[in-house]
Amino acid sequence: MVSKSYDLIVIGAGAAGSGAAMAATKKDRKILQIERDNIGGTCLNYGCDPTKTLLEIAKLIHQSRHAKRFGLHIPTVNVDWSGVQKRVQEVITQMRGGTFEEASQQLAQSGIEVLRGEAHFTSSHTIEVGQKQFNAEKFVIASGCEAFVPPIEGLQEAGYLTNKEATRLSALPGSLAIIGAGAIGIEFAQLFQRFGVKVTVIEGNPMILAKEDHDLAVQLCDLLEEEGIQLKPHTRLKKVQQRRDGKHLTLSNEQEGESTLVVDEILVAIGRQPALEALQPEKAGIEIQKQGIVVDKYLQTSQPHIWAAGDVASSYQFTHIASEQGRIAGYNAFAETPRCFEPRAIPWVTYTDPPLSHLGQTEDELREAGSTYRSFSITFDQVERAIIEGRTEGRLKLLLDGNDKLLGAHILGKNADDLLSQLILAMQSDLTIKQIAAAIMPYPTLSEAIRAAAQEAI
Repeated sequence: MVSKSYDLIVIGAGAAGSGAAMAATKKDRKILQIERDNIGGTCLNYGCDPTKTLLEIAKLIHQSRHAKRFGLHIPTVNVDWSGVQKRVQEVITQMRGGTFEEASQQLAQSGIEVLRGEAHFTSSHTIEVGQKQFNAEKFVIASGCEAFVPPIEGLQEAGYLTNKEATRLSALPGSLAIIGAGAIGIEFAQLFQRFGVKVTVIEGNPMILAKEDHDLAVQLCDLLEEEGIQLKPHTRLKKVQQRRDGKHLTLSNEQEGESTLVVDEILVAIGRQPALEALQPEKAGIEIQKQGIVVDKYLQTSQPHIWAAGDVASSYQFTHIASEQGRIAGYNAFAETPRCFEPRAIPWVTYTDPPLSHLGQTEDELREAGSTYRSFSITFDQVERAIIEGRTEGRLKLLLDGNDKLLGAHILGKNADDLLSQLILAMQSDLTIKQIAAAIMPYPTLSEAIRAAAQEAI
């Protein structure tokens, strides 16, 4: 067996792995990056980027069909699904930097050798990929996560989709059941509904988007139902049977009892789990738990020469967090004074139309913790730019502590994803609400909603 040695081996070429490899790059260092699939990881190839591309196209379809109120008459909107898929792949290829080989050549110019294959540890300093063996002084594990598929009777036999298959369908189904009503499930629900698919979302919890601000989640659900999406909270999928006319789902609801739903396809979006089985980290003596690899605040594992970053070691399964953790892990691998990961101002977004953005704590979390807080909000029908654009749905909510500093910020509305950035900076910089309210925003922009809500609080 051929054996080669490196200063650092990074396992995974997604957001975390790419961040780690680039942060560790120096001319005199030998760095190997191993990727089992495509450079860019799940987010670029099967997650964030293809779904956001599809959501953007779906938004254009929706706007075209509802243009009459602006004095525009668009008779028909025809969807060329093959053309849509071509656009998605063009976006992915451009963002990746070409094919696997082309992207690898670009990384090689930075001093990073890339190998395609499935890696597994054989000891704390050795891994194997196929018939090749590699040794390293240090490692960063960034192997990402994969869809969790629950053990539901008949599901395997009937067949199902995960996000990986759903972004690359050769044809649109007539009807779709989505199991799970978190951000992934809800984004896919609106996406497919706008492409003409009849969508039903099934969620075991009593609340859709349970991690979000309750008021804003309820309002978003109302908007989704107006578009024709069927939402079934507090409902459990018990069994699936494949028959001639489709997949028969047996559903159970505490109030309504059992019912049957017949669909063409099932999309499982219950959640994701760390991709660790093939890696065999136990052979390297790395401590793991159900949530993934155990790391300290410096992202160091139980083995002092091994770090882990991103979805494989974090409860925050977001690309921006994975990228940041990757940079920290890659830096710390060779740093005399390591940096720690500070999960203080963590943002995320559900990219529906309108988006629902989230920063810090929710009111439910604050009440559960017994924290004292104040809540201030403004609806977008009070914002001139929203009126101009005809997008007055939604609300911006600020949650403050006793020192008038942000505990949380939640926005449902057009451009809620971009609007959140100002509040992220405010929380990160420990600004008071008076300082936020003092910032002059350009007129007419949606950002005036931030100042208006802040002024309500002073």
